[in-house]
Amino acid sequence: MQAYSHFKHFNVSSPSEYVAHVEINRPQKLNAFIEDMWLELAKVFDRLSHDPDVRAVVFSGAGDRAFTSGLDVQAASQGGALSGIQGDGARAATSMRHHIDEFQECITRIEKCEKPVICVLHGISFGLAIDMSCCADVRICSKDTKLAVKEVDIGIAADIGTLSRLPKVVSNISWVKDISLSARIFGADEALAAGFVSHVYGSKAESIAAAVSWASLVASKSPVAVQGTKELINHARDHSVADSLRYTAIWNSAMLQTEDVKSALLSGMNKTKPRFAKL
Repeated sequence: MQAYSHFKHFNVSSPSEYVAHVEINRPQKLNAFIEDMWLELAKVFDRLSHDPDVRAVVFSGAGDRAFTSGLDVQAASQGGALSGIQGDGARAATSMRHHIDEFQECITRIEKCEKPVICVLHGISFGLAIDMSCCADVRICSKDTKLAVKEVDIGIAADIGTLSRLPKVVSNISWVKDISLSARIFGADEALAAGFVSHVYGSKAESIAAAVSWASLVASKSPVAVQGTKELINHARDHSVADSLRYTAIWNSAMLQTEDVKSALLSGMNKTKPRFAKL
């Protein structure tokens, strides 16, 4: 993954054919985010989205202690978003809104990535960890994971995506309000019971191995079919059934013209493994 070697805050490797593994790379600070990191995150996922050599993405944090502890509050309070509003209220609010918009858009690039993203939560997974993992297509975690929507503990309402996405992820408003209003820490078993994660594994290493296995399986499928499936599920989440059916018909009127359908059918009949061209 030489094209990704210049990124400072993220390690990008390829553990399997057509699979990229993105690691948040600030383990000495529990992978806490400073502004440069979310700006770089957007660039990483933009590149992955259009990289023909990538068909699925594993997203995790370097080190054993944390996926991410969230926003680096100390850095943000020293000239960042939490340093306080000064001057004319309307102008200060406009500047803050632009800053929040930019932060939201950077994190949203995970969701907008055309390739399926599986997020591996482990260790401390607070605040921004929930924002980012809600943008992923699949979430798994290790048994030791400690999760929390921590923003009320620093005097703010979560504003980077959790309160917008989490209710759609788990479909349980009571539970979402429970954890968001209290900022209480909850564990892997509760996350699984609530439907926030799909599986819980014994360790980070087991979780990464499972994620790579899943990503490799997805990467072996037709990239036309996989990317279309992600797009159509996300559209269905945000639109009515009628709108979604209409959009699906328009989408597949183009995508059904792919040679991948013939390759998949022939390989099924011949009991061979299909190979699909890059997209």
